[in-house]
Amino acid sequence: MYRPRPIESLPADTDADGLKVYTIAATSVPVDVTRYLPRLHAMKQARPIAWRSTPAFAICHEAANARYLVLGWWGNDNEMFIAVAAQDATGWVEDLSRYSFCLWDMEVMWHERNAFVETMYGAVPSLEAYRANRFCKT
Repeated sequence: MYRPRPIESLPADTDADGLKVYTIAATSVPVDVTRYLPRLHAMKQARPIAWRSTPAFAICHEAANARYLVLGWWGNDNEMFIAVAAQDATGWVEDLSRYSFCLWDMEVMWHERNAFVETMYGAVPSLEAYRANRFCKT
């Protein structure tokens, strides 16, 4: 059954490349982001993206039965790309045929869509303004 989950935006220095990092928790226990950051680093390293100059975000989702890490970035002018990793008994797995983002993650994605339109898809794109435009819901 759907119940709202707290969504937090972490400090700007959480990611060395400037990605916006969010947490979502199925319970009232705060998300321990240190469990996600090594995987986020590996996911970024696996892709030939200039992360410091790319509008992007990550969602560290402590779900009811697993941990999910959603990495989203903008490219090709107006497309949002995603990669999703889930932690199961074997470790972190990236397999979009098995794991994807969920409806709680889509709240962040909707905000990120609007932030991208407002700050990057206008006459004067501003990566700084995009990164400053963060979502928070508690």
